Amino acid sequence: MSKGWLVAMALLLSACSSTTPKTYYQLPQPSVATAGKTDLTAARTLWLSHVALADYLSTSGLVYQTNDVRYVIASNNLWASPLEQQLQQTLQSSLNAGLPGWTVSSQPLGAAPSELAVTVKAFHGRYDGKAVVQGEWTLQRGDRLLRQPFNLVLPLKEDGYDALVTTLAQGWQQVAQSIAAQIQRSE
Repeated sequence: MSKGWLVAMALLLSACSSTTPKTYYQLPQPSVATAGKTDLTAARTLWLSHVALADYLSTSGLVYQTNDVRYVIASNNLWASPLEQQLQQTLQSSLNAGLPGWTVSSQPLGAAPSELAVTVKAFHGRYDGKAVVQGEWTLQRGDRLLRQPFNLVLPLKEDGYDALVTTLAQGWQQVAQSIAAQIQRSE
C-alpha cells in the first residue's frame, strides 16, 4: 500500500513541477504596397534616430498592469526579438508607406535630414481589458522642433496575449499614421 502511495505522490509532484512552455510574440509588419525606386538625392529624408522605451518595457516579457499601481512582466509570454527593435522596424515601414516622396531610414541620409525620435512610456495590457500605447515623439527639421504626445487606450476584442499583441500593434500603427499626417501638415 505504501509503495502505491509513493508512486501516486511522485506522479502528482511531477505533474505540478511541469514547466509551462514559453510563447514568443512578434509585432506584425504593416502591409505595405511595393513602391517604385526612390532617387535618394531628390527625396526628402527622415532619420528615425531611435525608439526609446521606459525601463519596465525593456525586458523580454510582455507587460500586464494588474491594478492601478502593479505591473507584471510575463515570464512565459515573451517578445521574439527586443521590443525596441520591433517598434523601430514597424514604425519605419509604416512611415515609408505613409510618407510618399520621403525616404525614412534608421541611418542619417544626406546632409540635413529631418530627425524623428520616439519615446514609448507605455505599451502594455491592462486589467480592464484594454491595451495602452503612450509616449511622445519629437521631430527636428532644421531649426524647427515639433513635439507631440500620444496616448491610446484600445479595447481588446478578446482575452489572451494574442489579442493583446494584435491590439498593441494596431495602436502602434495608429501612432505611425498620426506621425505621418503631422509631418505632411508641417511641410
